Amino acid sequence: MRPVPLIIFGFVLVAAAAAGGGYWFAKSGIAPANEAPAAAQDSPGRRILYWYDPMVPQQHFDKPGKSPFMDMQLVPKYAGEVSGEGTVSIDPRVVQNLGVRTATATMGSVERRIEAVGSVAWNERAVFVVQARSGGFVEKLHARAPLDRVAKGQPLVEILVPDWAAAQAEYLLLRRAGKDAGLAEAARNRLQLLGMNEEQIDLLEKTGQPQTRITLYAPINGVIAELGVREGMTVMSGAMLFRLVDLSKVWVNAEVPEAQGAWLRPGTAVEARVPSFPGRVFRGRVSAILPEVNAATRTLRARVELANPGGSLKPGMFATLVFAQGTGAKALLVPSEAVIRTGERSVIIVAEREGKFRPREVELGFESGGKSEIRKGLSEGDKVVVSGQFLIDSEASLRASGTRMEGAEAPKAAAPQTHRAVGEVVSTGAGDLLIKHGAIPSAGMGAMTMPFRAPNGIVPPALKKGDRILFEFSIKPDGEFQIIDLAPADASVPEYGVRK
Repeated sequence: MRPVPLIIFGFVLVAAAAAGGGYWFAKSGIAPANEAPAAAQDSPGRRILYWYDPMVPQQHFDKPGKSPFMDMQLVPKYAGEVSGEGTVSIDPRVVQNLGVRTATATMGSVERRIEAVGSVAWNERAVFVVQARSGGFVEKLHARAPLDRVAKGQPLVEILVPDWAAAQAEYLLLRRAGKDAGLAEAARNRLQLLGMNEEQIDLLEKTGQPQTRITLYAPINGVIAELGVREGMTVMSGAMLFRLVDLSKVWVNAEVPEAQGAWLRPGTAVEARVPSFPGRVFRGRVSAILPEVNAATRTLRARVELANPGGSLKPGMFATLVFAQGTGAKALLVPSEAVIRTGERSVIIVAEREGKFRPREVELGFESGGKSEIRKGLSEGDKVVVSGQFLIDSEASLRASGTRMEGAEAPKAAAPQTHRAVGEVVSTGAGDLLIKHGAIPSAGMGAMTMPFRAPNGIVPPALKKGDRILFEFSIKPDGEFQIIDLAPADASVPEYGVRK
């Protein structure tokens, strides 16, 4: 046996494999871990500081590759990208991948518009009570059931009034005698006090026959809201027999968010729609703003009066309402989705030039119809980011924090750890959001649906069930999950922390 050639052949195979591996690394552009440079060159004249995941920008990597957090490649961060404090420079390819969209701040007419919900109710200003003016016995009941419709002048009930017999006989006797006009007039007044009207007294004088039965008639066209009498009953003077409601006009009690209801005034025009009549619009006006705020829902109650031709609207119906009021004034407007709201400030990301973005703190006015008024912080013509701004704002905050820390000898206190994720709004409450999210590795949390405290305890008015949002939160010492920043997330934003 001659083992030497076999050993030589083995060395040749190892050498060939090493050469092939080196060639593959060279072609793929991935250097071995022990040869990673401290500062790489991506292109001539541009020095790479580190690589990062745009969804988790605080985590830096010393070489390219796939993000451990998401199914995407890491993005290089170049030296000299920051042109000013808080300004962020992003490669155009990354801007496209993140789905960044912009809109222009424009001057427009101010039309205040609020959408709210409410329920139809009786018009309590159109309620009429039919009562017994004299005690007696119910002989015949014409209107027998609650919620029956009645017409004006329709007989409702016939009552036998025994007390009328003696008083009427006394009046007729004095009137025929004709000796003392004063006594006759006093007897006539007594008949009026017993509940007889002028028509009944005139009939008594004309016929000369005592009238001991009275028929009560409906004073309006309406509905019997309450029935307090039955045949055979004994009724006392002043007893409520019928409560009638005129349905030619109805009320809608609308629940308006406290933050949006400050400008509502009596007389504001309203359009209402009900599911029972799709496509039909009922128009009316605000008749009153009730002086009370619901402590549970933080809403004002606006009383709206609507015309109700044909009695189509029924008490208890659900209605959606739109309050609109044009002021005629001009204001600087941007899409509401461009605004990043926190507990302390409102921020808008402005696109400056060639991939440069700068966050600006703004002062907001009213919000209506998907537009927000900017009172301070922007100028007409500024381009604002309406999609992907949450990621840019996070990066700007990270850089600003890094700049402040470079000159500090020692930090005063460690900032609370924050976590970022994408979630779906399941419901909103009084200062809380119920959010469905997937696993959040940085917080050691699995996929679940759980409550989060809204920024500063105020739920943004535009936020509704089913919205996808990007949010940053911290965990307080008492275990409460507090949202710090949130912004809309459209379909182009990659899923992170959300179970498919």
